[in-house]
Amino acid sequence: MPVKNSKIVTEGDPLAWVMAPPPNESEEQRQARIAAEAEAKRISDAIDEELQRQAKAQKRGPKPVKILLLGQSESGKSTTLKNFQLLNTPKAFRAERASWRAVVHLNVVRSIRVILDAMAEAQAYHASTYSSPNTPIRTHAPDLFHAASGSSLARDARAQHPPLTAEHLKLKLRLSPLLQVEEALIRKLTPVGSGEVEATQRTSGTGSHADRARALDREIAVNSQFAWKGVFHRMMGRNSSDGEEFNDPDDPGHVLHACAEDMITLWNDPTIKALLRAQGIRIEDMPGFFLDSIARVTHPKYIPTDDDILRARLKTLGVSEHRFTIKEGFTGGISRDLRIYDVGGHRSLAAAWAPFFDDMNAILFLAPLSGFDQVLAEDESVNRLEDSVLLWKSICSNPLLGKTNLILFLNKIDIFRAKLEAGIQFGQYIISYGNRPNDYDNTSAYMRRKFGQIHREYSPQARTFYCHFTSVTDTKSTSTVLLDIQESIIYQNFKSVSLTG
Repeated sequence: MPVKNSKIVTEGDPLAWVMAPPPNESEEQRQARIAAEAEAKRISDAIDEELQRQAKAQKRGPKPVKILLLGQSESGKSTTLKNFQLLNTPKAFRAERASWRAVVHLNVVRSIRVILDAMAEAQAYHASTYSSPNTPIRTHAPDLFHAASGSSLARDARAQHPPLTAEHLKLKLRLSPLLQVEEALIRKLTPVGSGEVEATQRTSGTGSHADRARALDREIAVNSQFAWKGVFHRMMGRNSSDGEEFNDPDDPGHVLHACAEDMITLWNDPTIKALLRAQGIRIEDMPGFFLDSIARVTHPKYIPTDDDILRARLKTLGVSEHRFTIKEGFTGGISRDLRIYDVGGHRSLAAAWAPFFDDMNAILFLAPLSGFDQVLAEDESVNRLEDSVLLWKSICSNPLLGKTNLILFLNKIDIFRAKLEAGIQFGQYIISYGNRPNDYDNTSAYMRRKFGQIHREYSPQARTFYCHFTSVTDTKSTSTVLLDIQESIIYQNFKSVSLTG
């Protein structure tokens, strides 16, 4: 008998043995099996027919307009995508408000943890009898400041640590439950198989300064294919617009509400402000900054506003596609399919995406000017603005993208302007700028010329240079720019179809 089965598998269809009727099948069981197989085939055929119908309809109708969002991590791609959603599908965007509540809470907790870690470092410094000048330390929150960890500026910062009082230490102790809240929020946002594993890893309290710096650099990341917003919506068990209190006893928001007063006290304490300045930490420049709104965002009935959602920071991995159906007057009211693609910001993926997006109508590239005094989390030897310039050069010179419209967003100009006004010297980090005036108008114009020159010299063929200075967390100004871009791209697509049709 085993020989016979072996012969069937090797000489015939391997699936025939697997799909063979069960032995000793009764007539009643046989009829039920046949009926189930017939129903399964009917459903499969219906799906095939629907796919064929959609394919034919897509060929007959206007081609979809495709826009690719590209830029390094924290450049503002996800925020730009949120602006597209708010512009084209405002009802669906606002229906997801409750899902962003946990993200906002996580942003708050991570900001507080940056302060608590800075306090722990100050304690360790004052408690030590000596410290080697060559010991690498964290003098800044991830990518927030320009001091290299082993520089003389970093060592000088340690010597300027203001002493913490007993009240500060009590405050630190009362806020320690927030570390467990952070872990609970991360578990909710990244179920098994849905996120970046190392984003949730923590080093032990006895680790070195360098270890803690690397641990702080690890940011929670959600795979774009994981429908985390839908999961949270079902967990909340309510519509985001009803405004009812979240009664789940396991909701981490209860702990945040209980700690709200202490968090406000910590953030507004003059000694803590001085400590952060001494360590070069600018939390207000971090993505997902909500410390000026703690009382509001930790309220039990808190529902994120549109502005909160735009400011909330949640790193995404992979490629995500978002479809919108819009109508334009110049096309006679014809519905157009707009597709926005968001590519994860990992530096290692920069060269891998191009062959798969050569049919884009436009690439919207985001280069954050505020990163001129920062380094990449992936490679601390590379300046963030320099990395944006190199990526822009690779895009412009790629022959597969030679006919694609390139739109440049010189982004985060609000943070960029604040840094210049704070006295941070642009020419100290962008050496080619030299000793020119350290003001917004001159520095921004210089970077526009630099990106424009690369666009002109490295494009395989002549094409128009589109450049906008943006702060994509500013809903009003960004929506105006995106609407103009959206209509312009669709109009160009409509003209090309009319000419070739």
